Amino acid sequence: MAQLVVSLGYEADTAGDGREALEKLVSFPACAVLADLVMPRMDGVALLKELAARGDCTPVIILTALGSIEQALSVMHDLKAFWFLEKPVQPEVMRSLLQRAIQQNQLVQETDRLRRELSYQGVLGDLVGDSPVMQEVFSQIRQVAPTTASVLITGESGTGKELAARAIHQLSQRSNGPFVAVNCAALPETLMESELFGHERGAFTGAFGRSPGCFEQADNGTLLLDEIAEMPIGTQAKLLRVIEESTVRRLGGARDIPISVRVLAATNRPPAAAIQSNHLREDLYYRLNVFHLSMPPLRDHKEDIAAIVAAMIHGLNRKHGCRVTNLSPEVLLRWEESSWPGNVRELRNLVERAVIVAGEGEIQLRHLPGGIAAPQPAVAKTVSSDVLTARVGSRLSEVEEAYIRLTLLHTANNKRRAAQILGLCVRTLHNKLRQYQDKQAKGMAVTGRGGD
Repeated sequence: MAQLVVSLGYEADTAGDGREALEKLVSFPACAVLADLVMPRMDGVALLKELAARGDCTPVIILTALGSIEQALSVMHDLKAFWFLEKPVQPEVMRSLLQRAIQQNQLVQETDRLRRELSYQGVLGDLVGDSPVMQEVFSQIRQVAPTTASVLITGESGTGKELAARAIHQLSQRSNGPFVAVNCAALPETLMESELFGHERGAFTGAFGRSPGCFEQADNGTLLLDEIAEMPIGTQAKLLRVIEESTVRRLGGARDIPISVRVLAATNRPPAAAIQSNHLREDLYYRLNVFHLSMPPLRDHKEDIAAIVAAMIHGLNRKHGCRVTNLSPEVLLRWEESSWPGNVRELRNLVERAVIVAGEGEIQLRHLPGGIAAPQPAVAKTVSSDVLTARVGSRLSEVEEAYIRLTLLHTANNKRRAAQILGLCVRTLHNKLRQYQDKQAKGMAVTGRGGD
C-alpha cells in the first residue's frame, strides 16, 4: 500500500496498528490517513475515536474487506471518516480519493487560519492586539526590525517583552539566523561570563572542555539579554566592550573571536531608576537604548483580551488535545474587569488551566479557580444619574461626546463594554476619544496664547 501511495507522487509512512500510527503522527504531519478496520492493539474504529478526541481533523480513508461494507458505512456516519475503499484497492480510485482528501485537509486548515485571523484582527509574530496601544507597538517593531540598531525593551513582568524581541528578529534580515535568549536573572554570577562569552578547557574548575558562549551561538543572528539590569555591574562593563568591538574572548582564551550579533535587551525596571540604584551602567544603557520599545501592561489594553485568549486557546488545544472553542461572555466580562498584575503571563496561566478543566466547548465561570470565579463586589456608580440632559441649541457632536463620556463612566472606563452599549466598534470609539483629546489640547493651546 505504501509503495502504491509513493508511486502516486506522495510521501508515505507506515504503522503496524492504530497505536503506532498515533505515535508517528506526532512527527509526521500527514495530510491524509489510510487505515484498515481490522488491526492489532488499536483497530480503525478506535483510531478514529482517538483522533476525534484529540481534535485532529486529518481525513481518514477506511480500508475494508469485501463483506464489511456495512461496518465501513457505519464508521463513516458515526465517526466522520472521509470515505472507505474495498480491498484490493484500484490505483486510479486511490489517486482520486487521496486528491480529494488532501484538498479537504488544506481547506480545513485554511479556514481555521482565516477564522483565527478574523477573530483577533491584529497580530505580529506571537503578539496579538488590535487596540491603539498595541498597534503602536506593532508600528514601532516594523520600523526598527529591518535595521541593525540595538533595542531596549521595557515593561512590567509578563507583558511579552521576549515575544516582541522574537517579532523583531523574525522581521529582520537576520531571520534565517539563530535567536538566542538569555535570562540574566536566572544565571548565577559565577557562571554569567562563561554563559555569555564561553570558556576554554581548564579556564576554571570543572571546565573539562571548550564551550562557546551565547554570543558565538547567536552569530549572524539575534541575542536577547533579558532582565539586563540583573546582570552584575562588572560583567556589564565586559559586555559593553563586546558589543562595541564586535569581538568576544572566551574565558581562558588567548584570542578575540569576531562575531556579528544584533543585541536586544529587556528589563522590567524603569531604566532611570536602575541607573540611579546602580543596577545598570549608564554607558551600557546608552549603547543599548538606540531604540526604546515600551510594552504596555494588560490593564491598558483590556479590549485585546478576547483576541489574545482566542490565540492562546488555539495553541493550547493542540498542546493538551482539547477542543475548547472560546470564552463565555460572563468569563470575558469578569476578565475585562480584572486588574491583571501579572499581565499576559497571568492571563495565559488562567487560560491554560481553564482549557484543561473545560476540555471542550466554552470556558465557563465554573472552570476558573474559586477565587476568580467567586462573585466580586459591585462597582459603585461614578455618576449620580442615568439621564443625559442637553439644552436646545447644543451641537449634536457635543451631545454625542457627553453621552459617550457618561457611558464610559458607567462602565468604569471599560471601552469594549461601552462600545457594545453604544453600538460602535471599539476602534471607532477610540477614534472619537482621540478627536475629543485633540480638540481639548487645541483649546488649551489657544487659551495659552491669549493669556500671553
